[in-house]
Amino acid sequence: MAGRRDPPEGTPEGLPGGGEDEYRSVVFDESFVRAARLQEFSAQERMAEHSRAVRSLPAWGRRTGAKQILVLVLLIAMAFGTAIYLGIRHPYQTPAYKPAEPLRITFIPLAPQGPVPGGTPADLYAHSPAANFRIGAAGINLPGARHTKSFSESQVMMALTTAKDYLVESSLDPDVLTGGSVRPIRLLLDPDQYGQFDRSMTSPAADGRHAASGWLVRYDPAKVALADPQVRVQGTLRVAEAGPDALEVTSDHTFAYALRPAGVNGTRAGDASLFTVRRELHFRFDRDDLRQHRAEVLVSYVQAGPQACSADTTGVLRPLLAGERGTASGPAGTDPYATGRPTAALCGTLAPGAQPSP
Repeated sequence: MAGRRDPPEGTPEGLPGGGEDEYRSVVFDESFVRAARLQEFSAQERMAEHSRAVRSLPAWGRRTGAKQILVLVLLIAMAFGTAIYLGIRHPYQTPAYKPAEPLRITFIPLAPQGPVPGGTPADLYAHSPAANFRIGAAGINLPGARHTKSFSESQVMMALTTAKDYLVESSLDPDVLTGGSVRPIRLLLDPDQYGQFDRSMTSPAADGRHAASGWLVRYDPAKVALADPQVRVQGTLRVAEAGPDALEVTSDHTFAYALRPAGVNGTRAGDASLFTVRRELHFRFDRDDLRQHRAEVLVSYVQAGPQACSADTTGVLRPLLAGERGTASGPAGTDPYATGRPTAALCGTLAPGAQPSP
């Protein structure tokens, strides 16, 4: 009797090895045959135009493939929907744009109670409260930077460094002090403050918003010259977080300048005098400011003397030089070298101890 895989008539004679091994590679198993079954169309179906003679029966493999494709499409749709949901609901959205606030300026001139002392720059510094001040940028010390709740240590250091750069450019640069270019200062500002800064430089006004003396220290080069370009400086910088998207830095520094009259031939070395400026500035930095090395200057509180209370200081500072006198009409004893919260009326009186005694 023929086996399950033999032909009905048995294995043909004369074939090597009984023929089974020769055709094993081309004989398909039953599952393959079932999957490839063809069904003939009926006569009526074959009469239809463009109809094929046979049609393939649905196979298990095709059904499985269709299910896999459907599952894959559903998974992709779910992943896409989840991404959209998280993009809308995630807690770390980019904060809404907040324009920089305008700078608020308070300027207090300090009038001397007598004639302004004169001498050489070295003698004046040695006999003044600025005797132990450092020279130039070395006097603007950066405190240790520590990370805050929302800002890293490097971001805090960037805020402090930018504040120091602003102080150096606006208080120590000889070109700025003598009425030269202010572009280095402008580049350190948030672009939202460009308009206010430019108006303060070109059309200064005593309105608490547009006085050039609130942004920088500048003298009239036609009247005042630097007797010593090495300015003495002392002060502090403090940083604090002002919310999850902003850092604030407060600077409080006293600058001592050795000045002399400008354009006077044969000026003696002893004709120099000291002029003291105390600047308290409040800076604000959002994340864009930190990345682009710029600052928003929000508050500028300035005390400067010796100078007359009646002097117009909106555009430039107008110091009283050696031997000149001013009219003191404010509270006695305002000392720009004193630490702590600065207090003075609209015009203060320069404390005698703030003047050099060469």
